[in-house]
Amino acid sequence: MICNDFLGDKVGRLGFGAMRLPVIDGDQANIDQSQLDQMVDAAFEAGINYFDTAYPYHGNTSEQALGKSLARYPRNSFYLATKYPGHQILSTYDPAVIFEEQLQKCGVEYFDFYLLHNVCENSIDIYTDEKWGIVDYFIEQKRLGRIRHLGFSSHGRPDNLAAFLDYGARKYVELVKCDSKTAALFVGRNVMEFCQIQLNYLDWTLQRASEKCAMLESAGIPVVAMEPLRGGRLVDWQDEQLNVVQADRSNRSPIEWSFRWLQNIANVKVVLSGMSNLNQVHENCGYFAEAAALTQAETAMLADVAETLKGGVPCTACRYCTASCPQQIDIPVMLATYNDLQFASNFTISMQMDAVPEGQRARDCIDCRACSRICPQLINIPEVLSELAGALETMPSWAEMCRQREEAAKKARLRD
Repeated sequence: MICNDFLGDKVGRLGFGAMRLPVIDGDQANIDQSQLDQMVDAAFEAGINYFDTAYPYHGNTSEQALGKSLARYPRNSFYLATKYPGHQILSTYDPAVIFEEQLQKCGVEYFDFYLLHNVCENSIDIYTDEKWGIVDYFIEQKRLGRIRHLGFSSHGRPDNLAAFLDYGARKYVELVKCDSKTAALFVGRNVMEFCQIQLNYLDWTLQRASEKCAMLESAGIPVVAMEPLRGGRLVDWQDEQLNVVQADRSNRSPIEWSFRWLQNIANVKVVLSGMSNLNQVHENCGYFAEAAALTQAETAMLADVAETLKGGVPCTACRYCTASCPQQIDIPVMLATYNDLQFASNFTISMQMDAVPEGQRARDCIDCRACSRICPQLINIPEVLSELAGALETMPSWAEMCRQREEAAKKARLRD
């Protein structure tokens, strides 16, 4: 297993994600512990030592199942990461209650890597609200040694990421002034020591991951890559994608192309894969047995593959349209969301769209067509906004997803 120095720890480049574990009879809250144990054993044997879970995964059962499996190994032989669910829409937020529950469920006394889960447009105000004291609480847990490294994950857009990085830098300055000893525990000039983002060759442009990576590298913050296969949607290429790579003689699978592409990004310290069976563990570990980054020509070829996977409209985000919109709709954001939806529906879309103010959503377009008249790409913007609004109506809202997750958490507590 190729390894990286990740905040002073020697960490395997491939990480074990516990979001898509094997389950019994299709019940996401009923994890197949025996099969999970076999997968964890194979992961250890191949050199994986970074294991990532989160409070809501598998109906709040992932932490417990993974903790039980890891308990068979010495605590200093693995790095465990989990997350605080401040991204969920709740009536109140109590980080202490959740954190203590997580330690108990995982059966550990500390977490090596702890993340604020999905700092995005819908949750940044929760994480930065002094009323809840979320960041301050976890800074204190780091001081106490119960968290070794504090970071965050994000599915937000680049401006959202920039805003939270700025917040973390300000918190660091405050910490230096009032508690220099605790401040010295943080690597860099930010209380957020690392960041986990959705990163793959498609989202490099589709979700502007290239901008996020550049921003994080400039800030000196290492990256954990999630969704390297876009939830499995980059696994099966069709003729259009195969035709792009037909001149290549390596016979690499789409999975291998995805993982090799990530090896080109030096600031990516861990690539998380949500593996669901033993075969996937063996296969994925094989791709990380030795370094084999892509050549410049191969990277360009994969960028061409990404273009074949995209649909939608050719918006360049010139923003000429926004000045003419009487509803103040952020049209480039809506068109980017529309394009993302053409590839696959995902919870990020609902989450981001729920954060848009009422009156400025796709459904609020009044069809005045001022935007279309000025669009250099000749996009029929009102028509696209209408299609987007219709698609969003068929998707569960982020608020509804959060309600379901909270119900799952209650059931999990009752089982325990």
